[in-house]
Amino acid sequence: MHVLEPILRNWTRHPFRVWAEDDFRCWRGVTMWAASRHLARAIEDHTTRPNIGVLLPTGGAFPVSLAAIWMLGRTVVPLNYLLSKEEIAWIIEHAELDLVVTASAMLEKFGPLPDSVQSLALDEQQFRGVPSLFRPMKRADEHVAVMLYTSGTSGRPKGVQLTVANLATNVDQCIRWVNFTKRDCFLGVLPQFHSFGFTVTTLLPLILGCTVVYTARFQVSRVLELLRRRRPTALMAIPSMYNALLRSKATKPEDLASLKYIVSGGEPLPDAVYDGFAERFGIRICEGYGLTETAPVTNWVRPQEEHRGVVGRPLDGVEEVIIDPESGEQLGAGRDGEIRIRGGNVMVGYYKDAEATSAAFDDNGFFRTGDMGQFSEDGFLSITGRIKEMLIIGGENVFPREIEDVIRRHPAILDAAVIGMTDSIRGEVPLAFVELIEGVQADPVEIRQFCRGSLSGFKVPREVRIVEALPRNPTGKIQRRRLSSDTPGREEPTHAES
Repeated sequence: MHVLEPILRNWTRHPFRVWAEDDFRCWRGVTMWAASRHLARAIEDHTTRPNIGVLLPTGGAFPVSLAAIWMLGRTVVPLNYLLSKEEIAWIIEHAELDLVVTASAMLEKFGPLPDSVQSLALDEQQFRGVPSLFRPMKRADEHVAVMLYTSGTSGRPKGVQLTVANLATNVDQCIRWVNFTKRDCFLGVLPQFHSFGFTVTTLLPLILGCTVVYTARFQVSRVLELLRRRRPTALMAIPSMYNALLRSKATKPEDLASLKYIVSGGEPLPDAVYDGFAERFGIRICEGYGLTETAPVTNWVRPQEEHRGVVGRPLDGVEEVIIDPESGEQLGAGRDGEIRIRGGNVMVGYYKDAEATSAAFDDNGFFRTGDMGQFSEDGFLSITGRIKEMLIIGGENVFPREIEDVIRRHPAILDAAVIGMTDSIRGEVPLAFVELIEGVQADPVEIRQFCRGSLSGFKVPREVRIVEALPRNPTGKIQRRRLSSDTPGREEPTHAES
C-alpha cells in the first residue's frame, strides 16, 4: 500500500499544474517536488531521529513537509498550534523530537522552542536550483507514518500511531465510498494537525490528484471569497464553521452552488444548523464519524442518502458493532451500546503506552471508541453520547446530547452543554450551561419550560446557567470536564423542581 508514491507521481507528471493554493501562494507540482527534496536534505543534515515535528499553519507547505519526512522514512508528528507553549513542549518531549519544521511566524507567536529542539523555518531556507536527486526510502505497510496527538480531554494527550497501511486504507475507503474524482476541488478550512484535516483535506485530494484551496484561519469573508472565485466541489468542516456561514448575511445560495460534497464532522451537528442550511440554501449537510485512532473516517452519509441525525453507514472494510458495556453482549438495531470498530484503518497503538493500548481493544480486536450509539434497521449509525458522560438519573441512563439537542432548538441559544450534578434523591440530575446568541436575552426559567415540551420530566435540567462562552478545545469541541456545579454563570440559576 502506498501514500507517498502517488503524491510524488502526481507532482512529476503534472509539474506546472497548481496542486495547492493557500493564503500566500500557489503551489505547482514542480515547486512541491523540488521543495520537498530540498527540505528532506535539510532534515537529514539536522537530525537522525525517527520522529520529526511539524508546526505549520494550514497550507501547501504542510504536504511538502510530509513528503520530505516520508522520503527519509521518518515519522511525521504534527503539532497543534492552538495549544499553549507548555502543552506543545510536553508533546515535543514525549515524542522525543529534536527538530521541528515550522515557519518564522509560528516562532514569533510561541517564542523559542525548548533548548533541546532545533527549528527549521521553511521561509528562512534558501531552497534554490535543482535539488540533489535521491531515491525516496520505501517503508513497509506497518511503518508508523504519522503520530497524531489526541486533544487530551481526559488527562495528557496520547500519541496515536497510524501506519502507512492505516492511512492508505482510509483514503481509499473514502474515495470509493463517495466516488471522488480528479476533477473535484477541495476547500481546506480544517487544521492539518487534526486527523480530519490530515486525511480528508490533505492526503485524500493529493493522492487522488485533486486541487486543494487552503486558508489558515476560518473567516467567513475569506471563505466566501474562495467559494466565489475557485468554485470548489468539496467542503469538510466542523459545525461551528457551518453555523458561522449560516449566520452571515453575506452568504448567498449561489456561493455554495458548486459544492457537491458538504460534510460535517468533529462533533454533533445541531438541528438548527442542519435546518437552516436546508431552508436558506437548499443544501443538506451530510454528517460523518470517526476518531483519530481510526485514521479517522469510519462512517459517512453520502450525498444521495437523505438521512438526518445520523452519521452514515460504516465504510467498506470497516467492521462496526454495538456492545453492551456492562455485559459485553452484541446488540441489535435500535439498542444503545458502545461503538466498537475493527479494520485496516485502526491504529496500531499509543506511543510509549502499552497499558492504554491494551485497554483500547477488546478480546476480539475491536477498538473501544467510548462513544455510545445505535444502528437503525437499515444500517445507519446514530451517536447518542459518551460512556463517561452518561448520567444515571434515578436508575435511568441519560445522555447529555439528547438534552442538548432540545436546548439548542430554543431561538435564543447558540450552544449548550449538559453535565451531571449530584442529587440526594436521584443520584444525579442534569445541569445545563448555555451560550446565547449575541445581543439576545433569555431567562433560565423560560428555557427549562421550553425543555418540558420535548423531554421527560427527569431529563429537564434542574438548573440552567447562562455563560459568556462555553469552554472548547482547539478544534471547537465543547470540553464538559471544564464545567462543574460551581462554575459561575452570568445569572442566578433557577431551582424549580423537575
